[in-house]
Amino acid sequence: MPRTQTPVAISIGWIRSLARPYLRGYRAVAERGDKLHGYWFLVPRQGAGPARRSVAPFPSPAVGFFVGYLLGTDEYGFLAAEPPESLVFAFVEPVGGSLHGKLVGQPESLVRKTAEYIHWLTHRPPRFAFYPDELPALVRHHSMREWPPANYEHYSRNFFIETLAWLVRSGLVRRLLAEPRLTSKTTAARPRDGKPSK
Repeated sequence: MPRTQTPVAISIGWIRSLARPYLRGYRAVAERGDKLHGYWFLVPRQGAGPARRSVAPFPSPAVGFFVGYLLGTDEYGFLAAEPPESLVFAFVEPVGGSLHGKLVGQPESLVRKTAEYIHWLTHRPPRFAFYPDELPALVRHHSMREWPPANYEHYSRNFFIETLAWLVRSGLVRRLLAEPRLTSKTTAARPRDGKPSK
């Protein structure tokens, strides 16, 4: 399947500072892949040192948010996206792991209950969607195809601010940070480009 190409280069350097007031306490890691382009904002791991960029963006398990752009749909066909898209999602990785089950999969889980609340809270499209079996567990996205390329950054800034404000208001940002700090005996790293571990 050929890669989806964006019509213009999309910068991401400003996303980190824009998201910082909403995602205080999260550790930012840049993602500049073929499909995802933006920042992972991770719940800090217990005893973690300074952020380092390696072949994979972070070890598993990981919890947090992605803020940025969807450039290709190979692993994200379930979104019915039309790249390039502005994209924000909450995730728990690895999908199907015990932490994912606790925070996403169980009937009364934090992310599932937040999805129900935030869906009620947002009355106009694009609305949040819940995917209990995918990496983007709670996601909001918007195609940029109708936007003039010169306005990509301006319009996506507005989209990111609105989306992050709803995530803060829902309590999810605070509650994920309040979960017991992540520790892992597993050192399995997540593959490039946000492809979920199976």
